[in-house]
Amino acid sequence: MVYIEKSYTVITGNAKEVLSTIPDKIIQTSITSPPYFGHRIYTPENENEIGTEVELNDYINHLVDVFSELYKKTRDDGTLWLNIGDTYRNNILLGVPWRVALALGEVGWQLRSDIIWYKPNAMPSSVKTRPTVDHEYIFFFAKNKVYFYNPDLIREPHVTFGEKSRMKGGRNHFGKRNGTPENGKNSGNPNLHTSRWDQAFHPLGRNKRTVWEIPLGKYRGVHFAVFPEKLVETCLVATSQEGSLVCDPFTGSGTTGVVAKKLGRYFYGIDLSEKYSQLAIGRINSTIVQGTLL
Repeated sequence: MVYIEKSYTVITGNAKEVLSTIPDKIIQTSITSPPYFGHRIYTPENENEIGTEVELNDYINHLVDVFSELYKKTRDDGTLWLNIGDTYRNNILLGVPWRVALALGEVGWQLRSDIIWYKPNAMPSSVKTRPTVDHEYIFFFAKNKVYFYNPDLIREPHVTFGEKSRMKGGRNHFGKRNGTPENGKNSGNPNLHTSRWDQAFHPLGRNKRTVWEIPLGKYRGVHFAVFPEKLVETCLVATSQEGSLVCDPFTGSGTTGVVAKKLGRYFYGIDLSEKYSQLAIGRINSTIVQGTLL
């Protein structure tokens, strides 16, 4: 298992074992979604597939093993984006995402943010004893306190003066001297009180919030919903630079690799299934580079 620098590679095998064969500190960011606990069997021929464990603690320990190895391979300024869903057992919600996140914190990964991925096209459910689940967690980890993160590339439009504004008086305050209420959180702000609202807002938009509304992705080559490219793109542009290496140790259909190539990053992926490894590399090979590789 040879690591080829500045390439698009997908290796079939056990994620921890494959990661152990590549040099340390070469990955800038990883964006991944491992198999969920007790949901689906992807490789029936492999009895050691993560997600098929009987006990939850075994599942968590196996993921900790993988991400501990990934920690060694991540640059000192590197990061990890982890998407993981929850599981019900005997009608009880297990709290899997947070259990995994806290376990990764014990082995060095620093949890920087928890994101709610709201799926407007989530699968319907016939459940009648609780609300239908239409979200999953994405956890943002850093290897160290100082890491690469560019908030300007993922800013959102300001809503204060838009149609969705909930500010009392709304857009009527804008451009009017003394139009800002003297009471409230903005009292005493000279920019606002002289109608210079534009100086109180970043010109590129507001800082990214922690609830992301992104529909499930689709790809005709698989029978289940895939990682949305928009979700991967958001993570990737904020925490990697052109020409850097992006990793997905649970590659699946290869969406992380596809987005990495489109945006001028290199990619190293791993999957236990030969079928999905071939699917992923096929998708990546057919993707056109849109960024400028260094």
